[in-house]
Amino acid sequence: MPWTQVRLTAFGGPEGLELVTRTDPPTPGPGEVRVRVRVTSAAFTDVMIRKGMYPDVTEKPPFVLGYDMVGVVDALGPEASRFALGDRVADLTTIGAYSEYLCLPEDRLTPVPEGLTDVDALGIILSGVTPYQMLHRVAKLTAGQSLLIHGAGGAVGTAMLQLARDAGIAAFGSDVAAKHDVIRSLGATPLDADAPEGVIRAATGDGVDAVFDPLGGDSLSRSLHVLKPGGMLVAFGFQNEVLGRGGTIPLDFVKLKIWDWLPNGHATAFYSIGAMRRAHPEWFRADLGALFGLLAEGRIAPVVAEVLPLSAVREAHRRIEAGTVTGKLVLRVSEA
Repeated sequence: MPWTQVRLTAFGGPEGLELVTRTDPPTPGPGEVRVRVRVTSAAFTDVMIRKGMYPDVTEKPPFVLGYDMVGVVDALGPEASRFALGDRVADLTTIGAYSEYLCLPEDRLTPVPEGLTDVDALGIILSGVTPYQMLHRVAKLTAGQSLLIHGAGGAVGTAMLQLARDAGIAAFGSDVAAKHDVIRSLGATPLDADAPEGVIRAATGDGVDAVFDPLGGDSLSRSLHVLKPGGMLVAFGFQNEVLGRGGTIPLDFVKLKIWDWLPNGHATAFYSIGAMRRAHPEWFRADLGALFGLLAEGRIAPVVAEVLPLSAVREAHRRIEAGTVTGKLVLRVSEA
């Protein structure tokens, strides 16, 4: 039975993503299930992996990208008993989800509740758990406090703004002007993507309790200096270096460590969803479950830019890298 997947043939640009047709689907091993993937996504983490710049991925091409997925259990391996055929499941795969079929250990998978669409469920795996954990497990903000997130019009940013609104936290979001209306619609105050420290301080009323920074490089210093006393800077990406806009990943880590040690009244942290899941797998399951609950109650709703076929993966990556996508860019892998 022919099936398709997208392989990365070489680190570099989107041209290294190749749609291939395979013959027999993979066979699940002991304790595994085979999932027929319905939807996955194109995210900036996928761009980093494609370029060979993502620290958590050590594989060399050829391999299959795809950081998150929602699908249906299609076959059971020996000793697999947690799921039945036809059950809908979700996972943070890191790699592998740009594929019609995927075998995974059943204990990694999270069931998707009835009533949620595939696309909405996908929208809160990587892009929902990331801001949820940064907000509640790292910065530990509470009602009445304030935050700033850079890249607020993207998938993680729009989710963070909704979570802040739900928790009673005042939110400010920086991004390009074309995304300011979306930021406003989510209850936050928009700021220009390159707004300097003085402008941010004036807009926020002399600083915020936490800044969430996916940019790295020079942006980290700006973020540190708009914190209130006792505030926290949480870095969660290196977009500037990946896009050739300055900064280096090792230097960013060093700066964060030094700033955290210094008696400057601020705390710093680097957040990685993969590292957090390895250290606390029970947190990932609990937090994704909590987000599914918020979604079912209508308290959050993922902002979805578009749903494209898997065959449009190169276009999707180009759009993500160009920074023109508002919210989540979904790739449809299969219909059933």
